Amino acid sequence: MYQKGRCTYLMIGIICVVIAIAIVILLSFSVRQKEYVVGTDIAAEDITEFYYTYSSSTYPPEYQRYRFYKEKEAYKFFHEKREGYDWPLTEAHIKLSDSIELSEKEWTEFLNYLNGGKVKERNQSFEAGRPGPWLYLYWEGDRAKYQEFYFPTLHEEKAFENFCAELVKLNREQSEKCF
Repeated sequence: MYQKGRCTYLMIGIICVVIAIAIVILLSFSVRQKEYVVGTDIAAEDITEFYYTYSSSTYPPEYQRYRFYKEKEAYKFFHEKREGYDWPLTEAHIKLSDSIELSEKEWTEFLNYLNGGKVKERNQSFEAGRPGPWLYLYWEGDRAKYQEFYFPTLHEEKAFENFCAELVKLNREQSEKCF
């Protein structure tokens, strides 16, 4: 009799441990940070704005910002480069800044670079001095919460940076032709 009661308590104990582990696993899934994938969870037509900012305090410091956005029915691209030897670089250090209207083809190409990227909840970063780039995507349904963007691969990120640099270059060439 004593042995049978002991086995029953042991079985109840094992069942309780298994249930507790299952609860912990289920709670960890529900607490896990939600992420959205561009092109799957976020439709291209829902994207309203995108920021790319790189800011480094190295000597000399560096600052580059690209912004893609919709303004009324037009697609726009803004870029700003700051240069100098003081840190932080402020608006007084702006060396190149312009806003241009994008064609439908250029906007579509921009969206293609974002396709497959992930958007997560904004987090306060405690990594002091990290230059970025800092990437933020604004879209219909983000509820001012899910905006921190990550390219699917480093290769995609570099291709996007090259695309932006090419837009800046083409814009400068067109501006020089006008004068």
